[in-house]
Amino acid sequence: MAKRFSRKEILKRLNKTIKEGKPIVAAGSSAGIIAKCAELGGADLIMVYSSGRERLRGLQTNIVENSNEETLKMFQEIQNVVQDTPIIGGIHATEPPGSDLAKMVKRFLDTGFSGIINFPTFGFFDDKSWRKEREAQGIGFSREIELIRVAHEMGIFTMAYVFYPADARVMAQVGVDCMVAHVGGTAGGLVGFDSIAAPMKAAAALVQKITKATKKVNPDIICLAHGGPIVFPEDTRYIYEHTEAVGFVGASSIERIPIERAVQGAVEEFKGVKLTRK
Repeated sequence: MAKRFSRKEILKRLNKTIKEGKPIVAAGSSAGIIAKCAELGGADLIMVYSSGRERLRGLQTNIVENSNEETLKMFQEIQNVVQDTPIIGGIHATEPPGSDLAKMVKRFLDTGFSGIINFPTFGFFDDKSWRKEREAQGIGFSREIELIRVAHEMGIFTMAYVFYPADARVMAQVGVDCMVAHVGGTAGGLVGFDSIAAPMKAAAALVQKITKATKKVNPDIICLAHGGPIVFPEDTRYIYEHTEAVGFVGASSIERIPIERAVQGAVEEFKGVKLTRK
């Protein structure tokens, strides 16, 4: 059964991993079997998102209704099989609009999560009029920034998905511990976001811009990468060689694509055995 980790404990573990020359791997885990295997594989963080339920249904990553309630419900199954890895919960900051963020964060802590991240996130929308409209409704990206600020002031380990250097600067200013450069929906597999995946070179360039913007505010913030064409281990090698990112957050890359490949391959092997009779 998982234990709660303090912000100080998590940062100490992550920085130790970096000093050892190893990448940080945060594993999206929406079912006990995935969390259990992720921990056995050496995951530094177990990420729990309501959207993972869509992946387990064989669907593309999507926002689900009552996201926060769904994520809270998932905790018991995950923590039941995790022994010694911090579990991070995705909070939908704009659900419901105007809700008390401190109370929301406290619910996640009381449930047992060791940290939080702004997911689902609407940060990837760059249309200025769209952003302005959402801000007027109290459901813009600024709510996600406020979520991280509140959680940081409560002394909790925080992670943030950001899509642009400008948003990274603000997230850094409010005290985020771990910045995750999000370069789009994960490509690959049976239902990946192939149509919006950026070329690897462009993805790496964006990761580096976000990392530099972050480090300019606070060089101690841990910077990771996620999404787009970064799908397989060899893809992360390219990112590490061309950016200052020190790790990877995998959701579809860990709990969807490997399952698709493994199950399909296993069934094909079973079907490939010929019926023989003595």
